[in-house]
Amino acid sequence: MEYYVKSVVPMIESNYDNFTTVERNIADYFIQNKKKENFSAKAVAEKLFVSEASLSRFAKKCGYRGYREFVYQYEKTFVEKNESITGNTRKVLNAYQELLNKTYSLMDESQTGRIARYLNKADRVFVCGAGSSGFASDEMEMRFMRIGVDINSVRDSDVMRMQTVFRDKRSLIFGISISGERESVLYFLRQSHKRGAKTVLITAHNRPEFNEFCDEVVLVPSLKHLNYGNVISPQFPVLVMIDIIYACYVEQDKYQKETFHDHTLRALEGVKDDGY
Repeated sequence: MEYYVKSVVPMIESNYDNFTTVERNIADYFIQNKKKENFSAKAVAEKLFVSEASLSRFAKKCGYRGYREFVYQYEKTFVEKNESITGNTRKVLNAYQELLNKTYSLMDESQTGRIARYLNKADRVFVCGAGSSGFASDEMEMRFMRIGVDINSVRDSDVMRMQTVFRDKRSLIFGISISGERESVLYFLRQSHKRGAKTVLITAHNRPEFNEFCDEVVLVPSLKHLNYGNVISPQFPVLVMIDIIYACYVEQDKYQKETFHDHTLRALEGVKDDGY
C-alpha cells in the first residue's frame, strides 16, 4: 500500500508569508478545500473573484511553471478525507500521518545529500535553536555526537552571538526556527555565513531573504493548517528531518559510523557499570 503521495499543499504553506493578500485568498482555498471540484483557471477565478493572471502568479510562487502544472499536481494527489473518524487516538495518529505525508512532499534528496557532505567536511558543527527548537537541537547533538561528529547544541542567545566570532570555513551551522523569525538563530546563521561557514536553516516558512545567508533552507511541514495540529509536538517535523539527514550521513560511510555508535554505547554502559 502506498502511504505517501506528493502534495502541493505543504509547498503552499511554506510560501504563505510571501503571498500578497489576493494570493493568500487563493492559498486558503486550496489548503482548506475538502471536496473535488472544477479546478480550471476560469472556474476558480470566478469562484474566488480573482483574475486568471493572479492564479498564474500564485502557482509560480509555489514553484510551478504555471497554474496548469500546479492544478494538475493538486488534482493528481487530491484525496477526500473521511470526516467520520472518531476517537482521540485515531485523530492524533492521522495528524502524524498527515505530517509524514507533508514531509515526503517537501523532501529534496539531493539537498539532503549535500548537507551530509557538509557534515563530512566540517571540523566543527553547531546547531542552534530556542524554545521547543532548542530541545530539537539538543537531540541532534546527541544523535550525531554518538557517530563521531564534533557537534555542539547552542540554546542561549548570548552564547550564539559570542560563538559567531570564532566561526570560519571549517564550520557548519544548523539553525532551527519553525517560524523563521527567531532573531538570535538568524543572527548566528548570518554572521557565521559572513565568516565563510556553511549554513543550514530548518524552518516551516520559506522566505527569499534566507538565501542571502543560508547555503541550504530545509523546509519542514507547518502545524498551522493541520487538523488537530494543536495536539502535535512542534518538535516532531524537525526531528523527522533530522532523522532523514542522519540516515543519509550514516549511509555515506556506514561501517565507520556504526562502529563509532557501538563504541559510544559501550562507553555509556561502562559508566553505568561503574555506578553500581
